[in-house]
Amino acid sequence: MRPTRLVPLTVEDSTTRYADLIRAKTTTGQLSPGTAEIYVRDVLTFCGLAGPHRVLDELTGEDLDEVLLAFAGKPDGRRRTPTSAPQSAASQARFRRSLTAFFRHAVLAGWVQLDPMPTATVHARERGGLRTERRALTREQAGGLITAARSLADAPPDSARRDDQRTELRDALVVVMLATLGPRVSELVGADLEHFFTSDGVRYWRILGKGGRTRDLPLPAPVAALLDAYLAEGRPRLDRGREERALLLSWRGRRLARGDVQPVIDRVLSRVSPAERRAVTPHGLRHTTATHLLAAATDLDAVRRVLGHSDLSTLTRYRDALPGELEAAMRVHPLLPP
Repeated sequence: MRPTRLVPLTVEDSTTRYADLIRAKTTTGQLSPGTAEIYVRDVLTFCGLAGPHRVLDELTGEDLDEVLLAFAGKPDGRRRTPTSAPQSAASQARFRRSLTAFFRHAVLAGWVQLDPMPTATVHARERGGLRTERRALTREQAGGLITAARSLADAPPDSARRDDQRTELRDALVVVMLATLGPRVSELVGADLEHFFTSDGVRYWRILGKGGRTRDLPLPAPVAALLDAYLAEGRPRLDRGREERALLLSWRGRRLARGDVQPVIDRVLSRVSPAERRAVTPHGLRHTTATHLLAAATDLDAVRRVLGHSDLSTLTRYRDALPGELEAAMRVHPLLPP
C-alpha cells in the first residue's frame, strides 16, 4: 500500500537506505551476496551521477535520461586501463533494471510521489540471438590463455619475491577454472576447501550457485592436477591457530575478492603471444566455456548444468558465433552425400 506522507530525502540518503536494505536481504537468503553487491554498486553509481544532495522526488524522466547517458559513456571499471571501453549494452540494461527496482521501492517507502522511470526514454540497444560483439574467445585465443596459465604454474620461482608472496599457481588455477569450467566470478571467489571432494576417483567441485542451488561439477584431469598443485605448494600457509576456509587466498592469507580476479586474468594475458591475445573479463571466459561446449555438440542440458542455469533458454545469451562454424556445418550436411 502506498504511504500517505511524502518523506523528502536526498538522493544520497535514499540510496544509502536502499543499499542497507539490499545488504540486509543477504542475511535472510533473499539475495546472494554477489547479486546484492551489484545492486548496491548500481544505486551508489546512480547517486554520484544524479547528484547526492538533490531531492529524490524532484528528479524527472529527463534527469534520469542524463544519468543513463552518463552511465553509458562511463568507462567499464572492471578493467583498470586508461583506454577502458564504455559500458556494454548488457551493463546499461542491468543498470536501468537496478534503477527501476530502486524507484519502485522509493514509491512504496514514500520517498517519491510518482515513479519517474516510465518517462525515461534512454534504453540500451538490444541484441537478440547471437551477439554481434564477441565476448567468447576463439579456440586459438582460449588455447593461448590456458597455455600461458599452465606455463605460469610451471615457471621457476621469481627470485625477486619471497616464497610466501608467490601467486603463480593461484593465478594459473583462477584462469584455467574460469576458462574451462565457466563459473560465475562470485562462485569462484566464494569456493571453500570443503567444496572439493573425490568420488570414485573423480574430483568434484560443489558449486554454490544462484538462488541457493548447488551443482557438483566433475573436474577434468588437468584442472584437478593444477588444483592439487596449488593446494600442496601455492596456497599460503597461515599462522597456527588461524583458519581460512576460502580456496583462493591473497598472499596475505585473505579470501580473494571479486575485484581481484580481473587483474589476475590480465597478468596471465600479458604472457600470451600478441597474435593470440585478446582482452577478456571473467564473464567473457564464462561465455567462452559455453560457446565451445555448444560448438562441440555437447548436450544442451549438460551445458546448462555446467553453467548452473535453471532454464535452457538462458543458454542463448551465452552463445557467440565462431569463425568458420557455418562452413563446417555445411560440409557435414546430413541431407547431402559426403
